[in-house]
Amino acid sequence: MNRLATSGEITPSTVRPTPPKSSGFTPASTGMDIARPDLARKRRRKQILLSLAAVAVVGAISVVLARLEPAAPRVENPWFDTVKRGQMLRQVRGNGTLVPEQIQYVQADTGGQVERILVQPGAAVTADTVVLELSNPELKQSAFDAEWEAKSAIAQLERLRVQLESDRLGQEAALATLRADAKQALLEANADEILAADGLVPKIILEKSKAKAEDLVARVAIEERRLQFAAESATAQLAVQQAEGEKLRALRDLRQRQVENLRVRAGIDGVLTQLGDREVLQAGQRVTPGATLAKVVVPSRLKAEVRIAETQARDVALGQLASIDTRNGVVTGRVVRVDPAVLNGTVLVEVKLEGPLPRGARPDLSVEGTIELERLDDVVYVGRPVQGQPDSTVGLFRVQPGGKFAVRVPVKLGRSSVSTIEVVGNSLQVGDKVILSDMSQWDGHDRVRLD
Repeated sequence: MNRLATSGEITPSTVRPTPPKSSGFTPASTGMDIARPDLARKRRRKQILLSLAAVAVVGAISVVLARLEPAAPRVENPWFDTVKRGQMLRQVRGNGTLVPEQIQYVQADTGGQVERILVQPGAAVTADTVVLELSNPELKQSAFDAEWEAKSAIAQLERLRVQLESDRLGQEAALATLRADAKQALLEANADEILAADGLVPKIILEKSKAKAEDLVARVAIEERRLQFAAESATAQLAVQQAEGEKLRALRDLRQRQVENLRVRAGIDGVLTQLGDREVLQAGQRVTPGATLAKVVVPSRLKAEVRIAETQARDVALGQLASIDTRNGVVTGRVVRVDPAVLNGTVLVEVKLEGPLPRGARPDLSVEGTIELERLDDVVYVGRPVQGQPDSTVGLFRVQPGGKFAVRVPVKLGRSSVSTIEVVGNSLQVGDKVILSDMSQWDGHDRVRLD
C-alpha cells in the first residue's frame, strides 16, 4: 500500500468498491459499455428517413419555384387610353409652308451691269415701279443701228414703189399707142376691103392691110398680158421689200424694248420679296440674259403646301377639307393638287385657303396642315400606339382589373388617323384600358407591373 501510494498511481479515491452481490444486479449498473445492435439500426434508419425527407422537401420546393412566373418588371408613368366605340375622324397631318398663289419672277432680257437699285425687298410695288436699272452700251448701239436700218428699209420701199409705178405707166402708154395703131390698121383694112370690092384696090394691098391689123391686135393682147404680169410682179416686189422693212422694224422695236427693259419694272402689284436669285444683287454686278433679277408676290393671295408621309398620303384626294394652323390662328381650305411624285418619303399636297388669313400670315411661313380623309361611323377605336401602323398586328398591354398589372395581347389594327386607330376583331373590348407608350424595352415580357 505504501509503495502504491508513494508512486501516485493509485489512491483510495480511485479504487471502486466491489458491489455487493444481490439478485437485482444488472450489467448496466456496473458502468461497462455493452453492444446494442438494435439501437444502431434505429439510428441509421432515422438518418435515412431524415435524408429522404430533406430530398423530398428540396424537390418540392424546386418544382414550386419552377412553376412560379418571373417577377413582372415595373413600368412608371405609362400613357394610357380607353377603347371606345363611335365615330372616328380619319385625318392625316404634315408640316409645310405658305406660298403665294401668284409669283412674278422678273428676269433680264439681256445681259448688263447693275447701275442702280431703287427698291429694296419688303417694299410694296406696282406694276410700273422701277426696281433697278441696268446699263448695256452694246445694246444701245445695236438699237441705234436697228433704227437706221429700219428707216433705210422704209426709204427703199418708197423708192421701189415709185419705180414700179413709173414702169407701169410707161407700159400703159405703150399699150395705148399700140391700141391706137391696131385700131387704125383695122380701119384701113376695112376701107381696102370696100375698095377692093369695087376693083379700086388690088387684092394684094387688101391682104397686107388685114395682116397688119391682125398683127397689131395680137400685139395689143400680148401687151395687155405683160401689163397684168408686171402689176403682179410689182406687187410681189413690194411685198418682199415690205417684209424686209417689217423685219427691220421688228428688230428695231425689239432693241428699243430691250433698252427700255434696262429699267427693270415689277410687272405686278404686290410686295418685292427678293432681289437676285441665290445671291442678293449689288450695284456694279453683271447679270446674264435670263437671270432672275427680282421676285414679286401678292401677299393677300396665299396657299399652303403641306408634305404628307407617303404611307399616309394614299387616301388624300382633291376636294377634301383641310385646316392650316399658322400658330397665330387656323384657316380652313380644300385640297386642290396632289403631287404624283414622292420626294424624301413625302408627297406634296396643295391646299387652297378659303377663310380669312390670320394676322402675321406671310409667304414662307411654317404651318401645320391637317387633312380630313373620312368619317367612320360605329367603329371600335383607340388612341394610336407609338408602334401602331395601319393594317398590322401589334402587341398591346391591356390593364387587368385592379390596375396593378397589364398583360400583352395581340391586337389587329385597321384604318388609322392622326391620333386614333381602328381596332379590328375581338382582341379588345369597349372600355378596356391599354398602354400606348413605347414598350419595346419590355418585348421579352408578357406581363408588367404598373406604378
